[in-house]
Amino acid sequence: MRPSKVKAKLKRNEPVLVTATQFSDPTSFELTSLLGFDCIWLDMEHHSVGMETAANLMRAARVGASDIMARPAKGEILRLGRMLECGAQGILYPRCDNADEARQVVRWSKFAPLGQRGFDGGNPDTPYCALPIPDYIRMANEETFVAIQIEDPAALEHAEEMAAVDGVDILFLGPADFTVLSGVAGQFDHPVLHDAIRRVAEAARKAGKHWGMPTWSPEHAKHLMGLGARFLAHGSDLIFVKRALEDMQKRFGPLGFEFENRLA
Repeated sequence: MRPSKVKAKLKRNEPVLVTATQFSDPTSFELTSLLGFDCIWLDMEHHSVGMETAANLMRAARVGASDIMARPAKGEILRLGRMLECGAQGILYPRCDNADEARQVVRWSKFAPLGQRGFDGGNPDTPYCALPIPDYIRMANEETFVAIQIEDPAALEHAEEMAAVDGVDILFLGPADFTVLSGVAGQFDHPVLHDAIRRVAEAARKAGKHWGMPTWSPEHAKHLMGLGARFLAHGSDLIFVKRALEDMQKRFGPLGFEFENRLA
């Protein structure tokens, strides 16, 4: 079983940088992993990726060094085991409301005695019946990380209880949905978000856990790290390609080239 790069770095209190891959082509996952990013965010909450495609994307990532963090939709508790069997090292569970829900995430992400995840050794995470069952179960429990995402303002009231759940490794603030549900959509400098960052950071500190959120620049990342964040996410392949294409249009437009830009 592959050791988790994320868990190793967090144990040393080193910062972890996650980047998202939204294209469902294995090339994107392979390239990102070969470049040595700490972790690839595979989002199965919002995008059209199914389990079979996800398994192939994770397989492509295994040629490199990156962990895979898979995000299911809220309530897809019984899907967690299949994501881990496909080769994910971590689970990012969205819209977590309280400690009871966080405990359910741990319950189905970990084997006994930490949880009740079902066993099947014939998958990439074992890999393919290569480990004795006791060794595999021990390693899976040690190397799998669980990140609980706080996106609803009401969930802030339970942040300390969620952080204290045994088996939760990371509190992860989702600023986009948080601002939407707070009535200040997209206002990432709004005091309501700054207060949420402070409260999540404090909840993680009290529980001796790590915390993080998406970051929009190195300067912003430095600020968050000063508040104790060690698990940060930045960008996605879709955004990087779009920006590069827009830059190409800006540079070649003055030469007389015209573009029917339907996104402008």
